[in-house]
Amino acid sequence: MTRTLPLFPLGSLVFPGGPLPLRIFEPRYVNLVKRCMQTDSGFGVVLLFRGNEAGTAEATTAGIGTEVRIIDFDRLPDGLLGITCRGQQRFRILRAWREADGLNIAEVEDLPAPPIITIPADLRFMAEILERVMPELGEDYAALEARYDDAQWVSCRLAEVLAMETFERQALLELDDPLDRLQMLVKKVRGDD
Repeated sequence: MTRTLPLFPLGSLVFPGGPLPLRIFEPRYVNLVKRCMQTDSGFGVVLLFRGNEAGTAEATTAGIGTEVRIIDFDRLPDGLLGITCRGQQRFRILRAWREADGLNIAEVEDLPAPPIITIPADLRFMAEILERVMPELGEDYAALEARYDDAQWVSCRLAEVLAMETFERQALLELDDPLDRLQMLVKKVRGDD
């Protein structure tokens, strides 16, 4: 089953369950936020490969992104609109286009949510690493309900916070199996890549 989703191309990405704070200043995105708030709907965040976030040129994005929902908003000290979003589910872009106001829209198919898998004993140390760093990640992460036994939750949080290139994060987002994602992250932590 497919559906239409407005897109917000960024130079960064978000994983399901993860926080994403954004500063909104362009009219097309102010309108997007209004529409999402009025209809209780989300929008898609996709990694921008070519073009820029301000959208002065045609954007080229990753084919897989994450739908987000706005969970909070505020006026920032600089007068701009600040929103906090939470990642929901991954999707695949089937077809994309740009509307007259510059907003990117896509026909997408939702990717299935992974099953809840308990972290095996040999990967438990990865959850322990996350438990140690979570208190240092700020209020956006403090607001998350911790699920240190859930391989999906742990692998997504580690993929968000470990130091790596954005294209590596995208490759991790595209993995369907959270245990595969954890194994890739183990290589990163150990410096095997």
